[in-house]
Amino acid sequence: MDDTTARPGGRQHRVEDGPLLRGAGRFVADVPQDGQAYGVFVRSPHAHARVVSIDADAARAAPGVLAVLTAADMAGLGSLAWHQPMAGRDGTPLAMPVRPVLAETVMHAGEPVALVVAETAQAAEDAAERVVVDYAERPAVTDVQRAVLPDAPQLWPEAPGNIALDWAAPPPEQGGDAAAVDAAIAAAAHVARVCHVNQRIMVASLEPRGATAAYDAESGTYLVRACSQGAGPLRDHLARILGVDRARVRVITEDVGGAFGMKSGPYPEYPALMVAARLTGRPVHWMSTRSEAFLTDAHARDSILDGELAVDRDGRFLALRLRTLVNLGAYVGQVGAWLATGNFSRCVPGLYAVPRVDIGVRCVFTHTTPTGPYRGAGRPEANYLMERLVDEAARLTGLDRAEIRRRNLVPAAAIPHRTPLGAVYDSGDFPALFETALRLADYPGAPARKRQAEARGRRRGIGLSCMLEHAGGMPTEGAALTFPGGDRMVLALGAQATGQGHATIFPRVVAETLGIPRQAVGFVEGDSAIGVVSGMTVASRTTSAAGSAIVRAVAVLLEKGRRLAADALESAEADIAYADGAFGVVGTDRRIGLFVLAEVARARKQVGEITEDLDTVVATDTPHTFPNGCHVAEVEIDPETGTVAVVRYTAVDDCGTVLDHTLVEGQLHGGLAQGLGQALLEHAVYDADSGQLVTGSFQDYAMPRAADMPPVTAAESNTPATTNPLGVKGVGEAGTTGSLAAIMNAIADAIPGPAGAALDMPATPEKVWAACRAAAPG
Repeated sequence: MDDTTARPGGRQHRVEDGPLLRGAGRFVADVPQDGQAYGVFVRSPHAHARVVSIDADAARAAPGVLAVLTAADMAGLGSLAWHQPMAGRDGTPLAMPVRPVLAETVMHAGEPVALVVAETAQAAEDAAERVVVDYAERPAVTDVQRAVLPDAPQLWPEAPGNIALDWAAPPPEQGGDAAAVDAAIAAAAHVARVCHVNQRIMVASLEPRGATAAYDAESGTYLVRACSQGAGPLRDHLARILGVDRARVRVITEDVGGAFGMKSGPYPEYPALMVAARLTGRPVHWMSTRSEAFLTDAHARDSILDGELAVDRDGRFLALRLRTLVNLGAYVGQVGAWLATGNFSRCVPGLYAVPRVDIGVRCVFTHTTPTGPYRGAGRPEANYLMERLVDEAARLTGLDRAEIRRRNLVPAAAIPHRTPLGAVYDSGDFPALFETALRLADYPGAPARKRQAEARGRRRGIGLSCMLEHAGGMPTEGAALTFPGGDRMVLALGAQATGQGHATIFPRVVAETLGIPRQAVGFVEGDSAIGVVSGMTVASRTTSAAGSAIVRAVAVLLEKGRRLAADALESAEADIAYADGAFGVVGTDRRIGLFVLAEVARARKQVGEITEDLDTVVATDTPHTFPNGCHVAEVEIDPETGTVAVVRYTAVDDCGTVLDHTLVEGQLHGGLAQGLGQALLEHAVYDADSGQLVTGSFQDYAMPRAADMPPVTAAESNTPATTNPLGVKGVGEAGTTGSLAAIMNAIADAIPGPAGAALDMPATPEKVWAACRAAAPG
């Protein structure tokens, strides 16, 4: 990895890797409970139907069956649907229909209607096949454009026209002026217009979802082991759904085999397992099959993106109008409407200075699996639309694609910069980052490489993508530092690692700040009983949010430590200084070590001599950061087959202060793989008539493989964030956010003219071959 800055974080081994490589990980299926039973769900084959009756007599009589539960057994449970309050352009609130645990009217294929519990997984599967469900099928609509037509089947009475939310930004009370944007577009010398599909995709995490629920009748408490992105928030949701105090629910999450946003919310299976555990008196375990995962894990993207960019005669951007139609699926998924609106809009207009912006978003219900966050969650959609517009503007004006970007980048002198939508970019040097990317990608040499490819019968193109995200921010994040005894302390977080390397980086931050050995700092997370407030590990927020909480916890610990050390050393608190693991009296050799002081303070507190010790729990609120970058992709196309190969890829990112370069590289490569998958391969498809998922297995749903990944030249052009004490910015979603437009713009460059510019993702060989034929002379 080529860096343009020093490496304060260096490269160190991840402490998580050893156990995982030895097969010692503890995923959901690795921790069976004593007396564990097994659950299998009966799922609807229809996209929309009323459950007339369920005959479970044969299933209940099957060998080993303990129970068959239906919607009647879930009476009194709350709705799974939860979303922060939102209002549309006329003040109408977000429509949020009830999402049941087990359905009596199914709204998408795969929705669960019954749960079979048996002594073994095989017995549960066999019995589930004996459950007979009589459905009264109803019309369904799966396509977001068709769903808003007047004759489309209606999903919910509280959402006329299937519109869950009609949202605008900026709203009038915050300076929104759609009329000014209209006027600027009407008077502009050039108006770039694009309309693109951001197709529905699957998450396909390596470990499917799963959970084991247990119930203690004596205490009336539940224990749920689940692969989640935050044990505390999941605990809160499950307690809300069951209608019990959250003290009666404990959630444990250990190793997680991939999440990417999909495992951030509650699903029907978890409360159903909890009820089953209470009714049977046995722990009940369920692990999703891959087929179930395709049907029921939250899907992603699925939007129609329209954009208009007004440009003057010199290539300066004047105004931007964006309209999107977003498929929420059958229910409002957790943050589904927010990522389509707030997450999307906060990234606009990216790295560019655009004085006027008008955004309109319609969130739509369809008879499909609910959509939710997936790596980027609104950011890739916004960046993709913006960068396709900029390329179209370059074609209209006749300017080079790099030059038109260069003329419109926010200059470093204008940082901090407030966008028309109210976001404030606190740090960054966009022009310097952009020029670094062009240099590393050898952008001036691209025409020569294109001619060389033509001589070999190939089409070659280069694509640019200037990327800006928002990361971190809400909600409150906490941290705890405790002293269990000896020369050891423990850092506890509510944040949950799903592969990011929390155990590697966060104890190191504590150790380096306190000047103690890394081995002296233990680490725990993934247990709602820890008692540390936390949001989900999503939105590239954890390093800034949890990192800020850690810095605050250390500061509070040292404040208390100075008071306690002053008492122990019989000195004034103002004369106490801390360095290298000990408190001392300035100008003397009188010292007391951190761990010794912790032991003394705990003993004195236990006997009532003092009221505080060094154990520290804090919670902090951390503002957003704005990671940014420029990605450059170069592709070669075989016009005879339509095959696309990404042959070069350059990424220059500003992720603020780097704590560990290996982890940063890993995040970039992982995000790039997922972006490449969407650009070229992945597409979740429903049959328009039946509502059945056509791409219900890996035989039908294409995923990127190692051979699809290009060689990557990556560099950092970092400016520390000013919004958190570590100066870090998010990095987990940069590869996905930057890669979509870079790859598709490169394909459009390789296939000049309308055929290439109009291509939508995924750029499959069939579509690319047809575009090459359309662009061929004659």
